Amino acid sequence: MTEPLLEARGVTRRFGHVQALRGAAFTAYAGEVVALIGDNGAGKSTLVKTLAGALRPDGGEILLDGRPVHLTDPVDAQRLGIETVYQDLALAHDLDAAANLFLGREPTRFSFLHVLDRGVMRRRAAEAFDELGIRLPDMSAPVRQLSGGQRQCVAVARAVAWASRVVFMDEPTAALGVVQRKQVLDLIRRVRDRGVTVVLISHNMPEVLAVADRVEVLRLGRRVARFTAADTSVEQLVSAMTGGLDQEGAA
Repeated sequence: MTEPLLEARGVTRRFGHVQALRGAAFTAYAGEVVALIGDNGAGKSTLVKTLAGALRPDGGEILLDGRPVHLTDPVDAQRLGIETVYQDLALAHDLDAAANLFLGREPTRFSFLHVLDRGVMRRRAAEAFDELGIRLPDMSAPVRQLSGGQRQCVAVARAVAWASRVVFMDEPTAALGVVQRKQVLDLIRRVRDRGVTVVLISHNMPEVLAVADRVEVLRLGRRVARFTAADTSVEQLVSAMTGGLDQEGAA
């Protein structure tokens, strides 16, 4: 396999007396969907927030394209082409899909007056949604009027629009119905096919195996196993998560 695109080595992070990460490792390659799984308290969210610049590690290193990087905040990660879709989506529910796509990055017609160029926003948003196969019933409607799956798609489209390297997706199908979950999983595949690496955090093992190329398992703050998704089973993943399997290998 080629050199990793994004890598964590020996990352540690403590919150008071709680050691959340204990020399955690993680590897993501270009153009793949890699799932990061683990039981509650395994350190998944802490590791993702560290890789996305939201938390600073106490120790260890993060590498992008084989070179160490120091992420002091999410803006640093965004400059490097790394975006995150958190579970709460962070959408502005009273704004439409186009406004949410450009939230915090709005183009202006007259910079000294800060007049938003809504025409450019709508056109680019329509192009972004079309490229990802996203169909919304009304582009001008506030996103609060959209279904859960449609809101999820808007959040993913926003991340993909600005990410050139990696998109983290934290439980993207949680609380969605069957049809909406399929829509989001199809969207994840399309993002990968565009050459953007997707890091999927999920508790749904069948979905993980359906969409991921590889799976990395965290337990008690460290990586305990790696798998090629096509060559493993739900039972093996659960065993690694719960302590029945503890091996770095298989991928």
